Amino acid sequence: MAERGRGFDERSQDQVYNSLPMAETARILVVDDEPDTVGLLELTLRTAGFEIQTAMSGQEGLRLALEKAYDLILLDLMMPDISGFDVMRSVQELKGASAATPVVILTARDRPEDRESGARLGAVGYLIKPATRGQLLDAIRKALDRSGGDGNPA
Repeated sequence: MAERGRGFDERSQDQVYNSLPMAETARILVVDDEPDTVGLLELTLRTAGFEIQTAMSGQEGLRLALEKAYDLILLDLMMPDISGFDVMRSVQELKGASAATPVVILTARDRPEDRESGARLGAVGYLIKPATRGQLLDAIRKALDRSGGDGNPA
């Protein structure tokens, strides 16, 4: 008799979770001021095979993005020192090492004007917290595929 209880949706999720083939390890900068969120993201992304650098404030994220080129930046918008939008704007204006790096915003803010601002500043993805592991990895894969996986637009 056929196995019941394992539907199409479950198989699809398994495929999404395990579909991150990459020639080399992508370097991701995670910028978020919430320690629990950073810890969970770091664990999830390292387990998926990414190299992770974390920044616990907008200022620290800005400094790292100016100094080093990453393949992707995963960025919160609401931080006490400077906003994620200000981080994006400053990296671009100051022509930092990660100025051409794709940005995926991960935030609790679900307002259309925030999505529009992110898109205007060049964000290639916008996820609302709490995002699932599948949503997170899918957004990252799409952003890296778009950029050629090296942080530069294709």
